[in-house]
Amino acid sequence: MTSAKLPDQCETMADVRAGVDQVDRELVALLVRRFGYMDAAARIKAERSAVRDELRKAQVLDNVAREAESAGLDPQRIRAVWNELVEQSIAHELVRWDGIRG
Repeated sequence: MTSAKLPDQCETMADVRAGVDQVDRELVALLVRRFGYMDAAARIKAERSAVRDELRKAQVLDNVAREAESAGLDPQRIRAVWNELVEQSIAHELVRWDGIRG
């Protein structure tokens, strides 16, 4: 697999699509790692009610909004994306928690 061009080097839509596809593969690999942390949390948390932690969720969303803004992205748009990611992470962790403790 060859490395895709950087966005400012793209000259065709094929270049753009190759870059997007490469980023998507990298994002999936990162999501596998992130969801692995959810598996660890499910193993560590003693109470099912601890899976949903609204204070931690707010902290994660604030952190990512700050990172997005400092990188020149719309923090509200990124916050919306991360809200869905966090909700899916919580859902995953609940399934894992239930699976561990039956």
